[in-house]
Amino acid sequence: MANGQWEDWVGTSQTLDDTCVPTPALAMAATLGRPVDFASDMPMPHPWLWLYFLPLASASDMGTDGHPKRGGFLPPIAQPRRMWAGSRMAMHDAARIGDPLTKVSTITAVTEKQGGAGEMAFVTVQHEVSAAGRRVLSEQQDIVYMNIPPRFTPPKAKPLPTDCDWTETVPLDPVLLFRFSALTFNGHRIHYDRPYAMDVENYPGLVVHGPLQAILLYDAACRQSPGKIPASFSFRGIHPLFEHDSVSLNGRMDGDVLELMTANQDGTICMQAKLTWAPA
Repeated sequence: MANGQWEDWVGTSQTLDDTCVPTPALAMAATLGRPVDFASDMPMPHPWLWLYFLPLASASDMGTDGHPKRGGFLPPIAQPRRMWAGSRMAMHDAARIGDPLTKVSTITAVTEKQGGAGEMAFVTVQHEVSAAGRRVLSEQQDIVYMNIPPRFTPPKAKPLPTDCDWTETVPLDPVLLFRFSALTFNGHRIHYDRPYAMDVENYPGLVVHGPLQAILLYDAACRQSPGKIPASFSFRGIHPLFEHDSVSLNGRMDGDVLELMTANQDGTICMQAKLTWAPA
């Protein structure tokens, strides 16, 4: 599905190869403060596959925002602000340290909309990841493009429910944001360049990555339910989270679905997620 000028981009695909080497996983474990030793044949948490297949754009191909310049695999949409809005993931098998990896990515939709923030464009990309010939992950990823507003106006706050089954707190600081940017080779300056984030994109501070919040929620859910195997995981950002905020990770069961939420110190939900477990 596409609107107007972007119809020709739907169906575009690319294939990338990588190897599930231990260093990125060890670095992620260190960044999260987790005492994990990724040895040979150890299964990889599925969201940690974002540490692989990284876009290695040359310095000469970078835009002023720290992203690769427009074009390439994704359509050259003009709106200057680019964000990973959310994902829907289905886990099929586990990738293991040492496995050869292949990812096939296909643009499945480009949609233009008019919203409260003005003109927006949404690009949906389907990723299929295999490890040593085994299908391990299917992910639909949503990328949103929008204009930069003249001032920061937060979206309407959605309060954290009072009946969560568990809550954890995580300290935020620029070092955590910088290390995650480095691990994912993400040059977007809103995560580490405070003058750019505040003076150019008009945020009140450094922005906490959506994928980082998703990984923190996934990690907390797995630690809260040891021995269970995730079957699906989805998330979407609904309110920005900043370096000067404190953040809590929260979970509650709703039938067979584990609802997950990050929230700032005001009790405002910043990311919503859902996780289901594989049958025992």
